[in-house]
Amino acid sequence: MATSSRLDAKIPQGQLESKWSKYRSSVPLVNPANKRNLEIIVVGTGLAGASAAATLAELGYKVKAFCFQDSPRRAHSIAAQGGINAAKNYQNDGDSVYRLFYDTIKGGDYRSREANVHRLAEVSGNIIDQCVAAGVPFAREYGGLLSNRSFGGTQVQRTFYAAGQTGQQLLLGAYSGLQRQVGMGTVKMYNRHEMLDVVNIDGKCRGIIARNLITGEIERHGGHAVLLCTGGYGNVFYLSTNAMGSNVTAAWKAHKRGAFFGNPCFTQIHPTCIPVSGEHQSKLTLMSESLRNDGRIWVPKKQNDNRPGNEIPEAERDYYLERRYPAFGNLVPRDIASRAAKERCDAGFGVGTSKLAVYLDFAAAVERYGRGEANKNNIHNASDADIITWGKAVVKEKYGNLFDMYKQITGEDPYEVPMRIYPAVHYTMGGLWVDYNLMTTVPGLYSLGEANFSDHGANRLGASALMQGLADGYFVIPYTIGNYLASEIRTGKISTDHEAFVKAEAEVKDRIDTLLRIQGKTSPELFHRRLGKIMWEKCGMARNAQGLKEAIEEIRQLRRDFWSDVKVMGTANYFNPELDKANRVADFIELGELMCIDALDRNESCGGHFREEYQTEEGEAMRDDENYMYVSAWEHKGLENWELHKEELVYENIKIAQRSYK
Repeated sequence: MATSSRLDAKIPQGQLESKWSKYRSSVPLVNPANKRNLEIIVVGTGLAGASAAATLAELGYKVKAFCFQDSPRRAHSIAAQGGINAAKNYQNDGDSVYRLFYDTIKGGDYRSREANVHRLAEVSGNIIDQCVAAGVPFAREYGGLLSNRSFGGTQVQRTFYAAGQTGQQLLLGAYSGLQRQVGMGTVKMYNRHEMLDVVNIDGKCRGIIARNLITGEIERHGGHAVLLCTGGYGNVFYLSTNAMGSNVTAAWKAHKRGAFFGNPCFTQIHPTCIPVSGEHQSKLTLMSESLRNDGRIWVPKKQNDNRPGNEIPEAERDYYLERRYPAFGNLVPRDIASRAAKERCDAGFGVGTSKLAVYLDFAAAVERYGRGEANKNNIHNASDADIITWGKAVVKEKYGNLFDMYKQITGEDPYEVPMRIYPAVHYTMGGLWVDYNLMTTVPGLYSLGEANFSDHGANRLGASALMQGLADGYFVIPYTIGNYLASEIRTGKISTDHEAFVKAEAEVKDRIDTLLRIQGKTSPELFHRRLGKIMWEKCGMARNAQGLKEAIEEIRQLRRDFWSDVKVMGTANYFNPELDKANRVADFIELGELMCIDALDRNESCGGHFREEYQTEEGEAMRDDENYMYVSAWEHKGLENWELHKEELVYENIKIAQRSYK
């Protein structure tokens, strides 16, 4: 298969190990005086956006940064719990840049681009140094060295962490750098602003249309380049671990203005989430993958066993991940752990009142740590009660805030009874297609972090989201954007009086007016819930051709219903969350259709994309490398109309094999 002529990944020539270093040595530069005359718009101020805005401003560019929250500190990056990967080999357990590269490619089921992933592994160590310098309080060992723990899909300890609050601490580090630039006047911050369109002039992205969410004012903002750092679109499923405000609108507007959408159906289902408790819920809560370091996952060996977990004897427990995948055990990748949990529950071995849960048990870890503490203190005849007390103290130090969160939500004490967990939508590997420079198919329009498709293939390894976001913002875009802006130094200031800005603003206002005029009977929230039900049931953990075809028709009908029956309260000239919600749900509905089309087109199972028709006798994903080893890049051609472009994936440095974690 040949790569579409419309796609040029711009991968540098040469050996994989030297591509990035040679690129940095030869990329065109912009001198400091010219940087002061170039404006960059950064949309989204999570880890990718805050780090990019701060770094580009430090280099001398004029930066405008936008977030729809009241502060960049509210970005969903703050919710990440378990850690960030880096190939520093502090544990001396065999880790290396190549091993991180290989684990990421394999974890993504051989559906990611070699050059991008290797670059990610290369710069990972720099990220840790940068964050330590910014004051991130990573956990440390007794001797003072940074601590590491394991995450799924690896056999080494390479995950750096700050208790169960790693995302929060990393974001505060990036935020402090951003605020320094705001104070110096090199970054102008626009809080409570939402991007509602991008503006292209003569084939190049030249700015955005944004809405002030407090006053309702529609604003034009020009720039020589636009960076979309707006996160993922997991909320298309309604129930997910994402913040309720997380949406696809910025990326979707860019898509409709010419940016191809890559691998939209690749969705990650996280295996360790607190199960759904009822129809009243509007989001789900993640329990960090770091808990799989010490927690053991199991179900009763007897179907429909209603005994409390702590009353089921050891001999009557099925530690099914350890049984099925002995080499990795509870640390298999997320897609595999999620499907295994679903299989056990579907077979009648689920626990809890809903029977849609499995146990995550820390009893063995408590005992192990307790005995270790007794030995450290030279106590050889400690009582069982003392051992448990000491063990709980160690677990509390490592995971205390996660245990507290679980108890607050469920009312159960995970120190005394096993946690109940079940898979839920978490991360999206799909996103805007970008080349090696992180530029979309629209010149001047870039996409960073989870908003792009590039590094994770069909399944993201745990603790790699924070790594990619900070890699893109701190260490990739500062180099690659110069490749484009070096030819823009004679362009001059971008005027927002241009006809393209006027037209884009008028279209945004017309859409808002249309939403307000409909005055139907159904709230945006109910339409979102209906969409989520379709997506979860027919494009969720398992998909099949019949279900996907049905989903496409159901979503198209849902879109027609939305535009004839949505009820948006209030007006457009003040703070109106219902209007914001309606705008976002309308985009989610269109995205959901494309996700199902992409899933239907990919007649194989790989990573988080599990087509029931394509599985091994043991129920594992069965890839079709001969026909589907490509990135699906979809071009928007109009209502219900997309054209597929394919980027062939070529692997020259690894041996392609069926994934095995046994």
